[in-house]
Amino acid sequence: MSGLYAEVRGSGPALVLLHGWGLNLRVWDGLAAMLQDRFRIVAIDLPGHGRSDWLPGRSSLEEQAAQIRETVSAVTESYFLLGWSLGGQIALELAAGRPEGLQRLVLIAATPRLPAGPDWPHGAPPERLAQQAAGLRADYRRTVSDFLELQVRGSAEAAAALSQLRTALFAHGARSVSNSPHRGTGLERQLENPGRPQLDALACGLELLRNTDLRPLLAQITLPTLVIAGEYDRVTMPAASRALADALPNARYVEIRRAAHAPFLSHLPQLGALLTDFLPPA
Repeated sequence: MSGLYAEVRGSGPALVLLHGWGLNLRVWDGLAAMLQDRFRIVAIDLPGHGRSDWLPGRSSLEEQAAQIRETVSAVTESYFLLGWSLGGQIALELAAGRPEGLQRLVLIAATPRLPAGPDWPHGAPPERLAQQAAGLRADYRRTVSDFLELQVRGSAEAAAALSQLRTALFAHGARSVSNSPHRGTGLERQLENPGRPQLDALACGLELLRNTDLRPLLAQITLPTLVIAGEYDRVTMPAASRALADALPNARYVEIRRAAHAPFLSHLPQLGALLTDFLPPA
């Protein structure tokens, strides 16, 4: 078993949602409420986040993608997959394996490589990622709080979006646990600090973001793909998402004006319309 926690709501074609680093499935509540009359929403806590177990032996990007695949297979045989930020990299890794049942891919604020390099000018400064890793264990709350603020900087409705991110992080507690068939065996530990991701998972996630380069896999991902970026994203540069879309064989790129890293919070109606236009009904 993958030990991943998932929540399922709504009816229609299955739409699987993967959140980003440091957060949990509560970030999708607004989007899920908007789409649940059209889709069967399957929101998953990434390994070591929210209520999901952290399994050190399954910490690689490939193994985390495998855990997602195992969790999804227990819920549905056919699905669309949406990944945001780190969840986008996991989605790309999963899609490159060409799993049966995966029909279409949506990537929000995603990049095949996060840090900048000599052959990748679209990335984040490597020193920022190093500082984030160094500060993680010394002051978890400040490090994560600073990252949440960076995600909304420059966005329309930034204060409201930041409030929603903070609520998602700290309000994912014991509610409805007994009703979910997809809960990890480490749940009791997680409920001591509701919603707080495990530090080992956060540290590993940063290492993955610093070291992962998925560009060699992109030609293998032939699914219809929608790549969505925010005009003012300070975490994943819009140019990185555009380059990702250009490298995928069957992708369309959309940039949302005055959005930052979390357009599903700041620009929910526009984001919802993009999804319903791109994802076919049953």
